[in-house]
Amino acid sequence: MIRLHINIDHVATLRNARDTLYPDPVLAAHLCEVAGADGITCHLREDRRHIRDDDLSRLRAAVTTLLNLEMAATDEMIGIAEAVKPDVITLVPERREERTTEGGLDVISGRAQIQKTARMCDRAGIKLSLFIAPDLKQIDASRDVGADQIELHTGDYANGQTPQERSRLLEALVTGAVHGTEAGLEVAAGHGLTRHNVIEVAAIPEVCELNIGHAVIADAMLVGLDRAVRDMRAAMDRGIRRR
Repeated sequence: MIRLHINIDHVATLRNARDTLYPDPVLAAHLCEVAGADGITCHLREDRRHIRDDDLSRLRAAVTTLLNLEMAATDEMIGIAEAVKPDVITLVPERREERTTEGGLDVISGRAQIQKTARMCDRAGIKLSLFIAPDLKQIDASRDVGADQIELHTGDYANGQTPQERSRLLEALVTGAVHGTEAGLEVAAGHGLTRHNVIEVAAIPEVCELNIGHAVIADAMLVGLDRAVRDMRAAMDRGIRRR
């Protein structure tokens, strides 16, 4: 069984477009849990472009499964996370100019701040995950700085233009997942995954969790959130049967 965590950031994106009170990401999180999601993911960005501080506090109070907070390894975010105490922190790279997270975290160059986050997680009893490319050196560095889990960046695979390119990028994910497991890390994956391309990733035996947001929220605009979550789970199940 692979855990499915739904990222509800873009519910807040739609709300913020008109600066209204709706749609409420907390209500969306509840509906995702009812539909069978194993956890809720949100990204509190420096510019608060979607999830806001009040959203995070309300999510912490409302989520009954697992709350995964994506964030940059900054002093501000470390302080917020220690106060809110999500179940999981996933460190991601962040640039103001990007539309979405563009690549994996450079654990090697960012070691000092990541280790600072890891020490806070130890104090607070929070699981630490690092969002990285399927690069073996980055995986080893993730283990060395004290991460419990890695989340492999699947965006390059999802954006592959040809079957040959996608096959090559999928093989890199497979290699990274095996290496991460051998290093003693849990292996998650996410970014750019849809009902159509998730099957091959879910078929990787070492992958135990998927974080998916944009595609589920986009599908929900047409078929409703309950069905969108269940359809994603069904696609994942097709991949699991290939293992």
